[in-house]
Order: sequence, then C-alpha cells, then structure tokens
Amino acid sequence: MRYITKMNKVRYYETDQMGFVHHSNYLKYFEMARIEWFDFLDIRYVELEKKNIWLPVVECSISYMNPLFFGDQFKVEIKCEKEPMSKIEFSYHIINNKKVEICRGITKLAFYDPKTKKPKKCPLEIKEKFFNS
Repeated sequence: MRYITKMNKVRYYETDQMGFVHHSNYLKYFEMARIEWFDFLDIRYVELEKKNIWLPVVECSISYMNPLFFGDQFKVEIKCEKEPMSKIEFSYHIINNKKVEICRGITKLAFYDPKTKKPKKCPLEIKEKFFNS
C-alpha cells in the first residue's frame, strides 16, 4: 500500500550554508510523511503508546539524487509493501513539483514494549489498516 503527502515547501532553517536542504532533514520529511499516513489510517502514536506499543526507528538509509533548496516544493511517496511482524518497513520517494527525483530511502521501525524492554509482534489492527484500506 502507498500514500502520497500533500505538497510541502522547504523552509529556510532547513538549509545549510551552501543553500542545500541539510541531509538530516530528509529523515524529518520521512517522519512527517509516516505520521501523516498513520493519521490518515486513524492510527495515533499517542494511542499506541498508551497500549505500550512504541515504534523506534531501528534502521534507516537514504540515497540522494538531486538537492532541494529553500522554497522548493516537494511530495513524499511512502509505501509499506511487506506485512509487518516485529518490525515494519517503509520505503520513501521524494519528488519535487517539477517531477524531479530528489531521494529514496527506507526506515525500519520495531514494535517495542517499554515495560518489558522487548520487541513485540505487530498488532493485528495495524496490519489490517495498512493492508485492507
């Protein structure tokens, strides 16, 4: 399943001295897209945490193709193609408003119980929302 965010705009504070979006901000764009998708699916981080389900990022990678600059507009396409078990993997594709590919990336998040400090299985209701929506 995939989700595409609304158009976003690069803010000045996200750029470095050279005028490029700083590389660390792409992970923030990924997180914003992920949370927006969760909201769309009516999955709330606050509610998950109340159920002792945390989702820390345990792995991430990004391949950069083209830079973004202050004022550029872009969208994030996010996909979840594998059924989650104790981890859930998302792939991301950022493209600007001129349809130029900016970057691709992945994040893996673990389902984690903060009380036991151990991984746990993906709750059925989350699987259903990602793969039956």
